[in-house]
Amino acid sequence: MAVQDLTPQLRTRLSRLEKWVGVFVTFATLLLLTGLAYYLHNTAQRKGWFVPKVRYQTSLADASGLKIGQPVMLMGFEVGEITRIEANGPYDYYNVTVDFVIRAPYHGYLWSDSRVRVAGLPFLGGRSLEVLKGRYGAPTVEEDKTPSGRKVPRRILIHAQVDKLKKQLLAAGESGDKAQDAIKQAVATNTAAYYAILTPNSVYWLEPDTAPSLSERLEGVVNTAEAALPNILGLTNQLNRILSNANEITLHLDGLLVGASPVVANLGAVTTNLNAITGTLRDTKGALGEWLLPTNIQQELVLLLPNVNTTITNVNTNLVSVVSNLNKSLENLAGITSNLHAQVQMNTNILSSISDAVVHTDDFIQGLKRHWLLRSAFKPKPTNAPPVRPAVSPKGASWR
Repeated sequence: MAVQDLTPQLRTRLSRLEKWVGVFVTFATLLLLTGLAYYLHNTAQRKGWFVPKVRYQTSLADASGLKIGQPVMLMGFEVGEITRIEANGPYDYYNVTVDFVIRAPYHGYLWSDSRVRVAGLPFLGGRSLEVLKGRYGAPTVEEDKTPSGRKVPRRILIHAQVDKLKKQLLAAGESGDKAQDAIKQAVATNTAAYYAILTPNSVYWLEPDTAPSLSERLEGVVNTAEAALPNILGLTNQLNRILSNANEITLHLDGLLVGASPVVANLGAVTTNLNAITGTLRDTKGALGEWLLPTNIQQELVLLLPNVNTTITNVNTNLVSVVSNLNKSLENLAGITSNLHAQVQMNTNILSSISDAVVHTDDFIQGLKRHWLLRSAFKPKPTNAPPVRPAVSPKGASWR
């Protein structure tokens, strides 16, 4: 039905309805555009689309766990993101080059002595870049003020010039902090020689923090423990041999005591004979002494006794030294075992974290099995039904 065929009343009502529909569509469109603008504004603030950025790069031995677009941290803040990860040549000192950008005003914290640290645990898959603020060097970016009072980065530090000056200062005997102070003074004195105009292709290389990772330190602990175990086992074997020898000596002493029983039984007769001999010899003055120890033997005994005393003293000193060395060995063994125990206690947090991760993964899979959308994917496969056992007729019954 055409609009011209409608009555004036229906046409009036239809025109009013069209106005309200137009107002609603216009309001909905404005609301949608407002929400989109708000979302774009927040995203721009969070990503720093309209904030000046400065490009930096560093070199690493391993880029595992790092991804393009991953945030870069500074003092706990997200100040930039990774823009490129590229492998170096096969003969370069570092294996990987990582490019990243730092948003204003956080580039003001980065000086010539700033470093880049890789934070996180590589075997758990969570790693990120963290830049450390400088303390003694020259600023990597020089800013200019606009007429509105806003600071805009205009020049960037030339890394080749700074590195050349640093090598000269270190060769002259300057320490690290004093060398950075000298670099700061030299850059402030002659800024034209050390700064270049900031362009989209300008980049400053930051030295990586070469502290060993947790996995390397754990590997060192394991290697130390493996190197110490043979010594521990060797000391244990020596103690076992000493105990075995002592047991054999005890058995021999028991045999000697058993064999000495007849000798003890004959001591009565020997004592009687000795009484007779001493009774014979006691009447003559010095008869027994002259018989047993002639004059020449007495003189030799007088000379021999000091030597025997010296020998016994030396043996006593050697025994004391051996016992002290054995005590030191036992103390070293106790220190090694306590260090192993401390390492095991330190690794309990990692083991508990791995166990929690396995438990949470199992809960996630069980939740997927119970979900209405994925429930059919986890149904058990049907199997053949067991065969039906034949019926047994009652005893004595016959089939007709």
